[in-house]
This record gives sequence, C-alpha cells and structure tokens, in this order.
Amino acid sequence: MHSRFWAITGSIVLNTVVVSPLAAQIPALPIPLPNLTQQTDTSETQVVTTSIRLDGRRLFQIAAPRATLQQRVDEIEQRLQTISQDYFQSDSDELQVVAKPAEENKLPVIYVNEQPLLTVTDLDAQVQQEDDPFSLAKRLAQSLEQNLRRAKQERQPETLQRQGAIAAGIFLGVVVTSWGIRRWYWRLKQQPVTFATPQATNPVTTQLTRQRHRNIEEVQQRLFQLTQSFVWGGGTLVILGLFPFTRIVQTWIFTALTIPFTLVIVGLGTYVVIRLSYILIDQFTAAFASNALLTSEDALRLQMRVSTISGVTKSIATLSGVIIGALIALTALGVNIAPILAGAGLIGVAVSLASQNLIKDAINGFLIIVEDQYALGDVIAVGEVGGLVENLNLRITQLRDAEGRLITIPNSEIKIVANLSSRWSRADLNIPVAYHADIDQVLKLINQVGVEMTQDIRWMEHILETPQVLGVENFGDRGLVVRVWIKTQPLKQWDIAREYRRRLKIVFDKEGIPIPFPQQTIWLQDSQFQSILDNDKKIKNEGNRRLG
Repeated sequence: MHSRFWAITGSIVLNTVVVSPLAAQIPALPIPLPNLTQQTDTSETQVVTTSIRLDGRRLFQIAAPRATLQQRVDEIEQRLQTISQDYFQSDSDELQVVAKPAEENKLPVIYVNEQPLLTVTDLDAQVQQEDDPFSLAKRLAQSLEQNLRRAKQERQPETLQRQGAIAAGIFLGVVVTSWGIRRWYWRLKQQPVTFATPQATNPVTTQLTRQRHRNIEEVQQRLFQLTQSFVWGGGTLVILGLFPFTRIVQTWIFTALTIPFTLVIVGLGTYVVIRLSYILIDQFTAAFASNALLTSEDALRLQMRVSTISGVTKSIATLSGVIIGALIALTALGVNIAPILAGAGLIGVAVSLASQNLIKDAINGFLIIVEDQYALGDVIAVGEVGGLVENLNLRITQLRDAEGRLITIPNSEIKIVANLSSRWSRADLNIPVAYHADIDQVLKLINQVGVEMTQDIRWMEHILETPQVLGVENFGDRGLVVRVWIKTQPLKQWDIAREYRRRLKIVFDKEGIPIPFPQQTIWLQDSQFQSILDNDKKIKNEGNRRLG
C-alpha cells in the first residue's frame, strides 16, 4: 500500500508542480501504441482499419490494404506530430482545418494551418459508410479542429492545475475507500458467519460447517482483493486520463491489458463461483445429514455418506466450473466456440472408445455412491484385500489395511464387496470353556457380563442391543465353544469385543472357571513302561562301571 501511495503521489506532484509551468513549451512524447485493426483475412489485399490518436484520444479512423496500412499510418502520425507540436508551441490560437481536392486524383486532402495531414480515400468513406470522400473529409476536419483546440487547452497551466486538484481529490477518495473496505473486511473477520444448522452436534455436520466457514472466508478474501484492485487500478487509470501527457499511457494500458484483464476477471469469477458452490453443497449435505425425520440408524449411516457425496459433488462442480469458465473466456476474447464444441464432441467420442475402462470406472463409482454400497469411513473387504475406505471418487477406491498399506482399486474391478460397517456392526465371539466346567453357570456369567456392559455409561452408546448368548456352538479340541453376538455401532465391534473379553476373563478367574489351552496327554501300558525303566537303569550302571 505504501508503494502505491508514493507512486500516485509522485505522479500528481509531477503533473501539478513540474509539468504546469512548462506545459506550453513541452511537446507530447510519442509512445508507440499497438494498432488495433479489424480483420477477417490474412491476405495482403484484405482491407483493414486502424485508428489515429492524439494524447491517447482517437481522432479518426483510416482504412487501407494490409500491405500498405502501416506505411500510411506512419506517414499520418509523423505529420500529425509535427503539426500538433507547431500548434501547441505557438502563442496564437489560430487554427485552420480545411479539406481541399488534390490536383492529381481529385481526392480530398485535409490541411491543418496549410500543412497537409492526410488524403481521404474511397476506402475510408466505404468503411465508415459515407456517401463520398468529401462528406467524410468535411466531418473529419470539424472533429480534428475540435480535438486540436481541446488538446492545446489541456496543456495550459491553469487547466493542468485544475486537473491536478481533481487528481488529488480522486487519490484521497481512493485512499478513504480502500481504508473503509479494509476496515469493513477486518470487522467481518472478527465476526465470523454462523449457520443455524439443526442439531449440528455430530462430527460430520461439524466438519461440514467448518468447511463452509473456510470457503466463505476464502470467498470474502478473494472479493476483498478484487475490490481493492478495482479501487486502486480504477483510480490510477482515472488520474492518468486527466492529463494529456499521461492519457496515452492509460490508452496503452487499456490496449495492452485487455486480454489479460479479461482472463483474470473470468478466472476470479470462476474461482468465486466454484467456492460458492462448495458452500451450497456443504450447506445442503449438512442439513440433509441432520434430518430429524430419519431413524437413528439411517441418520448415522447418512452421516457417514455425506463426506463421500460432498467430495464427489465438489469434484463435479469444479470440473464443470473450469469448463464453463474456459468457454466464457474464449467467448469474451472473440473466439467462436461452436467449432471447439464440435471438435470436443468428436474428441470425446474418440477418447471414450479408447478409454472404456475409465468409463466403466466412472459408471461403477457412480453406482457405488448412489446405491450406498460403501462410503468414506467404512471398513470393507474386496476379494482378498480389505481395510478402511480413505478415498472414494468416480474412478478409484483407496483402502488402508491393518498394516497401514494404502490399497488402490479401480471401481470397475469391484464386483463383490463386503461392508463391515453399514448402518450397524456385530461382534461375533467364540468363547472356549473347559469340558469339566458347569455349563449352566458359564452361560449365566457370560450373559451377566453382557448386561453389565450395556448398563455402563462408557459403552451403552456403542451397544445397540443386549448381547445374545446363542449357546454352545461346538465341541472343540480344547473344550466347549460358546457363541455370543453383540450388535454395535458401525466400526465399534472390535472395541466392544476387546472389552467384553477382558471382563469375561476377570469373571472367569474370580469364579474359578478355567479357559482351556492346547495340551497333550501321553498314555503308556505297564509292560512298556517297565521296559523303558530297565533300559534306563542298564545305561546308568554301564556308565558308573566305566567311571569306576
């Protein structure tokens, strides 16, 4: 901000203090401007047009074949510079601009104080839709006289001083406006926007609310930067347009920065629109996730899906926004997008034929999301691999397995999937019990441990139903196997199972109920056992004899 302040202050001081006393004696500095031509063909005989300017202000338009246009422009601008310098440095205000027919071709020639400036041709009249060159020359002479008198008047010290005062007022207005916008933006940041999200107490809606806050802050910051750029850039251009010596710089900026400025505006607009779409998506998904009409299980499942739906929708919105923004930019630059759209259609057909796997991935990914086969945060098993779903889009699914490996699976390869956390989960426990234990007491203790867990405040929220003791499932090698089912919240089955086993071990130890472990028993007959003892005794005696 300090650099902008000193730059604009320096330009005002230069115009009001230094330029004013010497304005009548200093000629206008010629700054080359790109000639804006209207063209529809690239041949040398094609007629094109361009403008002749004085102090950045357009005086008139000329036309000529492409091959000779630049030569004609250079000649007219050289004559105009000589004529304008003579007139501006003259103490007399006498100015005569007349159109006379030339002797050789009878075309009208415009003279300024008896100095020829340009010859008005039939092409000039045709392009500007005049009946004949003489009527066009008469109109150009009147306009040229008015602009030359105006240009000389603008170079007078009193006019420059008045314009300098206006420039100082504009600069002060720019500073005050910029300060006001900055102050308003600072207050807006101190008072963040709040959203009335019903029952936004679950982690998913809380995360979506934070994302909305971040997106709104991002949009506010970009709009603030864009507004500040408009204020300072617009103020600078207005100040440059107040003085004849700097107006040509204003024109050059407009001419040179038209395309970049258009692209920047379209790009920022596209960025802001995409961010606003993010806000709307987060707002909709958060409201949908906290719908009070849903059952508890459906609500929990929906809360797990909103992250997936939000991420995929944002990806689609981003891609659509970029494509639409690119088409708008091309249209603003004057490019005919109809052939581009037709070519894009043909390219799309060719790409679709060559990329059938990608299309299959996208279709299957869309069906996975719509049918709620699984979502972000689910634990699934696909074929021989399984893990936590970390990323899901229209093309791939990424799993994190128990060893921490990230597994990437194309959606088209997912045929049969087992979801271990859809709406609710189950802890499936097989509890071994020794054969000589009292089975009725064992079943009673197992059921009692389950009931106590459902009444514990730390675990009651994660257990959906009272644990079901299904009874003796099998006669195993180590003992009886008692099977227990515990219905839990999604992804809580492993925590519940670990805590249940810990409590059951404590109760079994307290009641003296053994948990069988692998062991082996060897049975020997008496004759075989006596033979083994005799052999050991014989070996021992032989060893003692040798030592003795």
